[in-house]
Amino acid sequence: MPPRIDDTVRAAILADIQAGELSRNAIARRHGVSSSTITLIAREAGHANAFDRSKTTQATRAREVDAAAVRADLTARRLTLAVTLHDVAAREISKMREPTTYWDWGGKDHDYDETTRPEPHAQDRRAMMGTAAQAIDRSLKLVPPTEGTADESRSLIGDLMAGLAQDYAQRHGHRPPGDEHGGD
Repeated sequence: MPPRIDDTVRAAILADIQAGELSRNAIARRHGVSSSTITLIAREAGHANAFDRSKTTQATRAREVDAAAVRADLTARRLTLAVTLHDVAAREISKMREPTTYWDWGGKDHDYDETTRPEPHAQDRRAMMGTAAQAIDRSLKLVPPTEGTADESRSLIGDLMAGLAQDYAQRHGHRPPGDEHGGD
């Protein structure tokens, strides 16, 4: 049987236990005794629950629940933002086929000129496609497609390519170069 712990060491251990600032193992290291000795001294002094971690466990569970709620909120926000980005892309693509008004203000007479074209200039359409592509790319990064959507994606891309080929044919009177499938 190990020798009895000195009363001054025992009092210092009890003071640390009552302070509640250190863990059982930290108190044991500080005083050079085993952690089971610290538990025994705490029990003998009526502090059996001094190292009860149920509050810590409850707090940890509460933090996990809070973190799950935050993750769910962020997921919902990402989904909303992805839908908004898809709407932006759709709006930009639809503007490519709409009449566009161009204006100019200035010159030596400081006059205002305005002209409406049946569709935007090529560089404007290119910018609209770039905006649409970036919006779709960002939305897919926010909410990646799930498994099983590959066929749907191929179908969507095929439909998009056919629509672009048809649009090209309407504007230029012939199929785009390299369109072996005839846009069908």
